[in-house]
Formats: sequence, C-alpha cells, structure tokens
Amino acid sequence: MAEATALWELLRQAADPTVADALKTAVETGSDRSLNRINPLAFAAERGLNEEAAIGALVHAARLGIFDMSWNMLCPGCGGVLETAVALKSINRDHYFCAFCVQDNEPTLDQLVEVTFTVDPRVRRIGAHDPGTLPYTEYMRQVFWSSGAVVPEDLEGAIQRVTLDLMELQPGEKAAMSLTLPKGLIIAFDPVTHSTLYLEVAGDETTERRSLAVVLADSHSHFGSMKIQPGPARITFENKSGQRTLPGLWVHTPEADNLSNRRRPVLTANRLLSNQTFRDLYRSGTFDPEQRFKITSLTILFTDLRGSTALYDRVGDLAAFDLVRSHFGELLAAVVAEGGAVVKTIGDAVMATFPTPDRALRAAMRMREAMRRINEERGNEDLALNIGLHEGPCLAVMLDDRQDYFGLSVNIASRVQELADPTAILATKQVVDAAEAAGLVGARGYRASSRQLSLRGVSEAFAIYEIREPERAAAAA
Repeated sequence: MAEATALWELLRQAADPTVADALKTAVETGSDRSLNRINPLAFAAERGLNEEAAIGALVHAARLGIFDMSWNMLCPGCGGVLETAVALKSINRDHYFCAFCVQDNEPTLDQLVEVTFTVDPRVRRIGAHDPGTLPYTEYMRQVFWSSGAVVPEDLEGAIQRVTLDLMELQPGEKAAMSLTLPKGLIIAFDPVTHSTLYLEVAGDETTERRSLAVVLADSHSHFGSMKIQPGPARITFENKSGQRTLPGLWVHTPEADNLSNRRRPVLTANRLLSNQTFRDLYRSGTFDPEQRFKITSLTILFTDLRGSTALYDRVGDLAAFDLVRSHFGELLAAVVAEGGAVVKTIGDAVMATFPTPDRALRAAMRMREAMRRINEERGNEDLALNIGLHEGPCLAVMLDDRQDYFGLSVNIASRVQELADPTAILATKQVVDAAEAAGLVGARGYRASSRQLSLRGVSEAFAIYEIREPERAAAAA
C-alpha cells in the first residue's frame, strides 16, 4: 500500500496532477473493464481533461510501472486486434492477416497501430489479466476489439442475435454443434485464435446431415470457403491451441457488421512517437534498427536561426549562447504545447514532427510570437527565425539509436525551410489545404499567398505558401 502511494505521488510530481488524480481514482473505483486497454483520448474526453496531458500522464505512469503500455495491430475492417505487443519492435511483420475479414493489413503507424494502457497487476488485478476467465461477451469487448471500437452496451444481446451457437473449449478439448444451417453466409469463428471457416449456404434445403471439422491452433487461420446446402449439420471444433478458445457460428448480417462499425479516435503509434514526453522517457529501443514503419501522413517542421554566426560575432559568445539557448527553450515549449516532439537539433536548426498540419502550424505561430517577444525585450532583432512546414508520407526509422524519420517528405520540409525568411512561415500546399489549418490561418488574422517554387534536389515545382501576420502582410504588399 505504501509503495502504491509513493508511485501515485511520483506521478503527480512528473505529470499533470489533475490527470494523475483522475487515474488514481479510476484505479481505485473503476470497473475492471475500464482499466483494460485504456484509450487515452476517450479517457480525457470523458473527464474533460486535456488530451496531451492525459497522454503524458499515462506515459509517465507506464514508466513508473503503474500501467502497462501495449502496441496493438488493428484490422480496419472489423476493428479487431490482430496482435498486441509490449513494444513496437515486436510488431515486426510486413503484413498482418485478419481471418475474419480475409484481408492482409500493413502496419502503418498513423492508421493501424494503436497504443493503449492497462493497469499493472501489481497495482490492481483485473479480469483481463487472465483473459481465459473472461465471459464470451467481455472477451470480445476487452480483448478482441480495439479501444476504438464502439460496441453496443447490450453486447450480449447483440451477439446472441447474430450467432447460431457458441461454445467454450479448454486446450485439448473437442466438441460438436448440431444445428440446422439457414441460407446465407455463416462464419465459423474463434476470436481467441482468429480462425475462420466461411460457409456459403445456398441451394435447395436437404435433410441429409453433413459433418464438418475445424481444428483451432495458435495461428490466425482462414480455412477458406465451402459451399453447402441449407439443412442439418454437425460441426466439430477441436482445440489444439494452448489456451481456451471460444468458437461459434456467426451469421453475416447487417447487424453483425454494425457491431463494430462505429469507431472513435485512438492514440496511434504515430501520434505517440510525435509526443515529447514519450521521446524523453523512451529515448532508445523503441524499435530495431532494421525495422522500417510506414506513416501515411506526418507533418514535419524545420527551423533555423538566420545569421547566427554574425550574432556570435556581434554580441559575443556568452551572450549569444544564452540567447540561442533561450530560443531553443521557446521552440521546445511551442512544440510540446501543440502535441508535437523535437526529433533532433542540428546546430541552430530544429526538426519537429506533429500528427496533423494544424498542430504544426499553431506551433510555428507560437514560435514566431516567442521570437518577437524576446527581440522586443532586448530592443533588437537578434533572433531571426526561418520556419518551413510540409505534410506527407514517410518512414519511421532508427538512426544512431534514436527514433527518426526518412523520406522525400522530410527532405521537402527541410528545403522549404531553406527558402524561408524571418518575415513569414513557409508551408506547402499540403499543409495549407488541410481543413483545420486553413481555418486557423483566417481565424488568427494571418494572410497566405502562394508561389510556385523549385526546391533544391526535388524535381517538381511546389506551391509554397507564405503565411504572414497582418502587419507583415501589409508591409509586404
């Protein structure tokens, strides 16, 4: 008890105290279900908390051992969790097969890999720590489906309406279902081993009883499709896996599809990798140097101080060092405030990433305001900051034992920054065209004008937008 009290106090010191208290209350009074695979975005929304603060607190809590962090590979079709791992490096296959949907899925970090948090059994033991003891409905809700699936509250009744029969088999057990198959698509499905057999029931009804067998093993197996006439059938399931299985016969109906069609936002792996708290606490070992993860959309920001060499010559090394250090502090604060992360610094330059264009643009605006404030306090224009933004696909990689990004989109963002000057934020069309980013420009009173420009080392010309504050826009007109 004393150890748990000390852990909660450490969490209050390391993270937002309000979120820490909310997590403590949840652990002490919440249901078992609510403490398994916590969706940080839903947790924050339900309690009126800041999303970034909730993510940061859960990351700290995982580091302290209060919660266990898991990386879940999802199927976009059924919303099921195809594999769960304690580290991203364990999501190490090019494709993950969903036997229920019969489709391959590539582990794209911004779409199909979510991050969730489950209370550690040393802090509180819950049913999901022993999934083999969960009732069928709770297994589907807590283990099979992801934290983004919005399933009916009366899930038990909904499942009963779309299944012909269900059973439970311990390792080594064999049992049969005897029933009359109706016309339609029937799916023999086990959510534990993710095994399926499709039965296309059509044609004239027969009185002859047919016998089928399904063997459940530890791998995701799709046993293909079988055409069969409606009528009596005996389907035998044999559990050769090392865990309890829950095979059943599902009727493919619109209601079955609707069980998990509704989705809510999840904390994607991409968003967590672009979170400063995570990068600070998990500096290395996120995944292996040989791994390459695709990201379909990432917003990349580059900055650089213009004339920094002249600055050192003008004000002296000590004063310039303090000034540049304060500039780095303001940039980091702006990045963190908008849910981004600093990937690296290169001399006086910064590379940062954000999950969405609007967050990156807001951070850039914060940076401009901070530089103006520092310059006004000093009575000069010592800090002249160039900022460039671009959004696009890239690869998440490990370089020099540090999580980094690679690809054309990274190069484009860097080249855009090279064309910038301290009077405007430069951004590509991909950034400005994003709905929330476009609305932000108008709401803040900024003005955006575009030009077709060539980028060094990039063959095609780009539409580059100069985003200026009102007074700057008037002066440039």
